[in-house]
Amino acid sequence: MVNKLFKKVLELFLGIGPGIMAIGFTIGTGSVTSMIVAGSRFGMGLLWVLVLSCFFSFVLIEAYGRFALVTGQSALNAIRNHIKYGKVLALFIIIGIAFGQTNSLIGILGITANAVFEVFSLFFPVLSDQQYSIVLGLAILIISVFYFLLWKGSYTVFEKVLVFFVTFLGLSFLGSFFIMMPETKDIAKGLIPEIPEVPGGKMLVAAFVGTTMAAATFISRPLFIKGKGWTLANLKDQRKDAIWAACLIFIISASIMGVATSVLFKNGKVIDNVLDMIYTLEPIAGKFAVVVFFLGLLSAGLSSIFPILMITPIMIADYQAGEMNTSSKQFRIIAAISSVLAIIGIYFGGNPINIQILSQVFNVFVLPLVIISILILINNKRLMGEHKAGLFLNIGMALSLLFAFLVSYNGMVSVVDYFK
Repeated sequence: MVNKLFKKVLELFLGIGPGIMAIGFTIGTGSVTSMIVAGSRFGMGLLWVLVLSCFFSFVLIEAYGRFALVTGQSALNAIRNHIKYGKVLALFIIIGIAFGQTNSLIGILGITANAVFEVFSLFFPVLSDQQYSIVLGLAILIISVFYFLLWKGSYTVFEKVLVFFVTFLGLSFLGSFFIMMPETKDIAKGLIPEIPEVPGGKMLVAAFVGTTMAAATFISRPLFIKGKGWTLANLKDQRKDAIWAACLIFIISASIMGVATSVLFKNGKVIDNVLDMIYTLEPIAGKFAVVVFFLGLLSAGLSSIFPILMITPIMIADYQAGEMNTSSKQFRIIAAISSVLAIIGIYFGGNPINIQILSQVFNVFVLPLVIISILILINNKRLMGEHKAGLFLNIGMALSLLFAFLVSYNGMVSVVDYFK
């Protein structure tokens, strides 16, 4: 029975095409961090932000995917060649996304390495005195393994590895959710729009959007569609893929928030470190919940490393030639630089939780540029012909742009307040 269920779940994830990359970009330790911290502080109060973010994510994944299938062009190359001042616009997008994703990689490595260390220290308490050096060593080991896989792999290899980790990710957090499910009234209340008027409330709203409406997901969508080999005949497959990606992002993220609400918020416990969540689950659900949550947290981190290591080199290649060549010398050198920067960030320390939340906030600043770009491109009659955006898609993109502007302003205010 268990084997049949696992096979069905695996078939579901295997049925997702380039959308698996969207989940990899979106559901990482940044998302886990934001959802847990928000759940511990505000319960399900920010569920409405998650609903809107996932809906607008579907709209933008669909828009960029349709553009790719109809024109056969990639995003940044098209922005560069078909939009006035497109070269400058594309460069701003590359710099903004690369900055946010590099910071996110530092947080991911830090949290993942710390999670592994915590498990080791349960069995070998003597290791506690060597936390810094062991965590740094684990981070170097993790990033080295993934860089080696990038060096040897191809799109299909990346997709299979992500399917493995995302499957574990979904099952782990859904399992935790059903063990500690929040009350129905709390879920319903969370659908009412309201920004918590407390310190950190505005920043968490921005972080929510930054991690769920990930600009990197939309910009890279055409390249991953081309890597999949899809053509105009796959328009329906592309839309189905976009729907599945958005729905799974919502289900997994809401599950994480729900667990944090039941375990932490209801007991008046606020966390500053995501790893505290592992031990908080133990008194309620025993060792099983601890293992389930650890697998989910580890899978979240590992499923994000591939896409984040890839994003800067493929954006630069996209800008230059509109192609994704993961075996080029340029790709490997830039991915290596990202890896080294991540290790340097961990070496100099800093709370990985704060790094993750701030990196997600910074992600929203480039989001309006990404939305404006696709609005222009997908309404270009010369490029899109009869497949240009219709009324409903345009309304969806316009609303997502308004939402992005509001959240960007909110994020800017929260960052200024944070550094005062």
